[in-house]
Amino acid sequence: MVVSPRPVVAVDAMGGDLAPGALVEGAVLAHEAGLGVILVGHEAELRPLLPASSGVQIVHAADVVGMDAKPGDAKRLDDASVRVALRLVAEGRACGAVSAGNSGATLFAAVLELGRVEGVDRPAIATSLPRSDGGTLVLVDIGTTTDAQPHHLASFALLGEAYARVLGMDAPRVGLLSNGSEPGKGNRLVQESAPLIEALPLDFVGNVEPDAAFAGACDVLVSDGFTGNILLKTAEGVIGMLRRVAGDAIRGDLRGRLAGLLLRPAARALRDELDWRSRGGALLLGVPAPVVVAHGRADPVAVRAAIQLAHYAHGHGLVGAVARGLAARPGPG
Repeated sequence: MVVSPRPVVAVDAMGGDLAPGALVEGAVLAHEAGLGVILVGHEAELRPLLPASSGVQIVHAADVVGMDAKPGDAKRLDDASVRVALRLVAEGRACGAVSAGNSGATLFAAVLELGRVEGVDRPAIATSLPRSDGGTLVLVDIGTTTDAQPHHLASFALLGEAYARVLGMDAPRVGLLSNGSEPGKGNRLVQESAPLIEALPLDFVGNVEPDAAFAGACDVLVSDGFTGNILLKTAEGVIGMLRRVAGDAIRGDLRGRLAGLLLRPAARALRDELDWRSRGGALLLGVPAPVVVAHGRADPVAVRAAIQLAHYAHGHGLVGAVARGLAARPGPG
């Protein structure tokens, strides 16, 4: 393996709703901020989008896994941009990768090119969200496995708990996302997953409803990728609605303008905490190198943030710390 002397992040420039333009522009922003970056994709399409003096390197990839493709398509497209980006990581030419493309395909590609951390059944995407009590909620999975099995959720519980410890939580409480807190609530997946998670060496607090999770009932909230993704996007949508309502109030009568001035600092802080553009993306846990799954609608600002997150994960050894945390605990069996 040839390791790059300067950490660079490989960006799947063909993945995402706004590709390749937004990916190229975001990579240029990252490069100008001093972050090493390589663009991966159709060179004939990418080269004209780059400023002549940018200095950003391009690695050609002939194929693309579409946003509406099946995740397994990544397996047959050996020269797809997401595969090539992750291959650069496997070869040591990049320290991490970013893709705003099909999240399921990114999972397949990451496992094919990088493999899995020992003891991981299925990698999962995790993100951290603010709670109303001032704490942090780790939500896992938010998109990689939409048709999960109970043993997948048990694996996600271990991954989320290990990640929460990396984030500084000494004894993370793990909850299972459900429509009720009582035992026996939930669909078949939840009911069959609960005893598997309960058997793990974790502080499992049982079924947790979304409002309770955001109020502090648990530190890690486990879900299948379909439900977790909907929960996350619903939260984003509610915040966007509240911002619009607050904006309308501020533009209203004098009372509304005065209230808006008082609430503006708190609203701005909440926006900064929840704005997916400022977070950039979420880490794919369970693979041996930093892989950031960016939002499909990622614009240049979000792409730059995703590249920064990949660099941060590499520089702070987050992946290795999660792997060590998993190694200290038995798997879901």
